[in-house]
Amino acid sequence: MSSNSFRGGSFYGDADPYRSREGLTTRTAAAPSDEIQLRIDPVMEFDDEISGLRGQVRKLRNVAEEIGTEVKTHKDFLEQMQMTMAKAQAGVKNNLRRLNKSIVRNGANHIVHVIAFALICFLIVYLWSKMSRK
Repeated sequence: MSSNSFRGGSFYGDADPYRSREGLTTRTAAAPSDEIQLRIDPVMEFDDEISGLRGQVRKLRNVAEEIGTEVKTHKDFLEQMQMTMAKAQAGVKNNLRRLNKSIVRNGANHIVHVIAFALICFLIVYLWSKMSRK
């Protein structure tokens, strides 16, 4: 499209009313009708535009290849992470199983030990507070 601003009668300035680029012009029809006939001048070279499009396609292909390599790298990383997490989960499961066996084998004596330790700590704090008041 043309970049001319709208002035006066025609949007395209002095060009034909349906002209969009160099080489594309309108022709009046032989019989009066609502049809518009377009003619493209063979003089215009499309090689520059085609080579520009090829360059853009080449750039897009390179970007797509880079995206593909990034996706593959991230996929490999995630697969390694999944393997690590599965191994960690198996290790935790084994440790919990061993701990449960140990608790069952030794009984619930650890609870008695924790309660006795708490009572001793409470007694020490109580006696210390009584002695500090005197």
